[in-house]
Amino acid sequence: MVQPVATASAEGTQPSRPLLEFDRIGLEYPFGDTMRTIIQEVSLDIQAGEFVSFVGPSGCGKTSILRMVSGLSPTKIGELRCHGQPVVKPLKNVGIAFQNPVLLPWRRTIDNVLLPLEVVHPYKRDFKVNHQHYVEMAQKLLSAVGLKDFQQQFPWQLSGGMRQRASLCRSLIHKPEILLLDEPFGALDAFTREEMWVMLQNLWMEAQCIGILITHDLRESVFLSDTVYVMSPRPSEIAFKLHIDLPRPRTLEMCLSDDFAHLAAELRRHIHKN
Repeated sequence: MVQPVATASAEGTQPSRPLLEFDRIGLEYPFGDTMRTIIQEVSLDIQAGEFVSFVGPSGCGKTSILRMVSGLSPTKIGELRCHGQPVVKPLKNVGIAFQNPVLLPWRRTIDNVLLPLEVVHPYKRDFKVNHQHYVEMAQKLLSAVGLKDFQQQFPWQLSGGMRQRASLCRSLIHKPEILLLDEPFGALDAFTREEMWVMLQNLWMEAQCIGILITHDLRESVFLSDTVYVMSPRPSEIAFKLHIDLPRPRTLEMCLSDDFAHLAAELRRHIHKN
């Protein structure tokens, strides 16, 4: 296993505590009369504002890690901490985007984007009073992803790429500290998917939140991430850690460079070793 690299700090100062800490977390499922181990042991830290990806074979527990971070399925083995506190229930500071955008079909685009503000504290309490301000927040996000003229459309009137853009806006509208992305572009064609990489990078850089991406696309992980973790087949663990030392903002032209190709090949080599 590749050991985490210590983060350099300014002279005379201590490194800040990671926002997320994975302390020997594991996962087991009942299988007949026994327990089957899915995740054997994962320990790592994620700093505020860092973008990380998890790649690896199907069934190795990548999506389960997202559920642990969100608090929807708290880990029962080891400890996962956010701001130093164990995650034992759903977190409020999380935004989530899935492969299926899951927009509510009876709500127009802007109302789908506004949905988290109606249900997440502290926005929920003042939603009616601050409604116009929240609408302006949603409009700013929609303009940033090219949907300024599609605010009043229903989901069925949007293309797949448009629905995913609206989903990303919805996941960021409440200014989360952590953005969880479960193969959000897996259902899109290659051209649209690459456009979405750039769009997501811009949104994440503006939001300055943690990004955690689950993907099977190694090029996608290299383009978006500061750090990529390769998971082994189950019972899985972190088999390899790769720091992506490419300047930001990244462009699609970078995907043609030797440096980019080398990083993607390094990931592929370690996945094939497992």
